[in-house]
Order: sequence, then C-alpha cells, then structure tokens
Amino acid sequence: MSILIDPPFWPAHGTLFSHMVSDASLEELHAFARAQDLSERAFDRDHYDVPQQRYDALVAAGAVAVPATELVRRLIASGLRVRAKERPERLDAVLLARWESLGLSAPELGRELLDCWSQEQRTYHDRAHLLAVLAALDTLGSPARLGSEHLGVHLAAWFHDAVYLGRATDEEDSAALAAARLPGIGVREQVVAEVVRLVRLTKTHKPEPGDNAGALLCDADLEVLARNPAAYRRYTTAVRREYAHVPDPDFARGRAVILRGLLADGSLYSTARGRELWEEKALANLHLELMELESVEP
Repeated sequence: MSILIDPPFWPAHGTLFSHMVSDASLEELHAFARAQDLSERAFDRDHYDVPQQRYDALVAAGAVAVPATELVRRLIASGLRVRAKERPERLDAVLLARWESLGLSAPELGRELLDCWSQEQRTYHDRAHLLAVLAALDTLGSPARLGSEHLGVHLAAWFHDAVYLGRATDEEDSAALAAARLPGIGVREQVVAEVVRLVRLTKTHKPEPGDNAGALLCDADLEVLARNPAAYRRYTTAVRREYAHVPDPDFARGRAVILRGLLADGSLYSTARGRELWEEKALANLHLELMELESVEP
C-alpha cells in the first residue's frame, strides 16, 4: 500500500484538512477511502480532503504520514497529479477563451456546451477531456495548416461528447445537438453538415483514407491512450467510474470489445503526426489493459 497523508494544515469550514493520496493508483486510493467510510464527495481529482479529526484514525489504518512537500513530490512523480489548469475552477475560463477564439459571437452556446461537459455523471468525459482534445488538435495541426477545416474540426471537438449518458446513442444525440444549435448562430450549412459527420465518426474512430478532418479529430480524441502508465491508469479508472453500475465481468467484456476494435486495423492513429507521437505508447497501454480485462471476462 502507498497511501500518503499530510498533516492537517489546510483551513476550511471551521477546521483543518489533510490531503490523502496514493502514489500508485487511484483504485488503491478509492478502495482505502471506502474501507474507512470516507465519502466520495471528499475526492478532488487526485486526492481526498479529510478533516483533522480523521487524521489519527487514517494513519492507524495504514496511511503513511508525510510532509506536504513530500506528498506533492511523490504524487507528481507518480503521474497522478492533476495540474492546476486542469481543475474545474480553472477550466471554464480557459475553455470559454478557446470558444471565443472561433469567432462565432455566440457566448450563450459556449456556456451551454460547458454546462453539458460539466454534468455530475462525468468522471472522464468532462471539461478536462474537452480541453485535452482541443490541445491535441493544436499539436496535430495549427489553424493555418488546417485552413478551411479549422472551424468544422474544432466545433466537432466541442460537440463530440456534449451528450454523454453512457448509451449507444450518445454520438448520434451529440450530432443532433450540433445540427439543432449551430444554424441558429449563423454557421454555414456545409460546416454544420461536416460537424455532424465528424461527431458521428467518433463512435468508431475509423476515418476513411483521405479524410483529413476525420483523422485529426479521431486522433485528438485518442491522444489519451498514449499517456504515461500512471496517467493512463487514471483515465481507465475514471472511465470505469462512469460505468460503476455495470458489473465487473460485463464491463470487462464490453471494454475489451472496444479495445480489440481499435487494434483491429494495426494502427491506432490515422495521421502521420499522431503515429509518430503516440502510436508506440498507446499500443503498449492497450495491450496491457486488454490482458487485465481478459483476466476478468467470464
């Protein structure tokens, strides 16, 4: 076990709080918290906030007392640290600035989409994921390089998981939302049709040869597969929490089907840049996860 806790130092709600983390995995952290009857509402992205009166009992249960500086250092080294710019209180301003940069003069729609991406049931498909996809698009191609495809691809990124309820119709419902909202803010019919097509494409992540816009969006959406092992584990843990109502064997079977589908064509990424940056790491992550899932499948 590698559960760490720093001294009660952080003031809030009339008491002091400690941070409790794992430098190995979020699964370990959540399991320890459940065993100690800590509410999930105390979890904040990469740590639990625990009140001063629980400190001694948590240490007695096995949490290792460390100085705050060591806790942060070990959390960063593990790859599980959620950076400040990825935290919800920072994300809205960053994302709204990106929305405004599209030049649509439609702040109401930007805020509506942020509300969609902020729904309580989302533990992976949230604002942090949206920002990661937009950042990955920046990595794959600047606006100048994308040319006329820039607006369509970026709008598709904003809409691709705007509806997310863990249902087979999520992509189609997200595409329908784009078709309903974009004409009202003056987006040309051809661009709306392209956004709808691209959003639907994220169901399979299999663009046709020559579909540059589709390749860019799908590769950006799959960038997460190439994270370092600890960050990849954080991603899979967050996805599993979105399907907490599904029994482990059923989830493992369904998740394995998705991974095998991604691996079926030999290459995960459709752009040369995506393959160069991410292919090797992503393949290693997927093969390891698939081995773990196969041990759970009935």
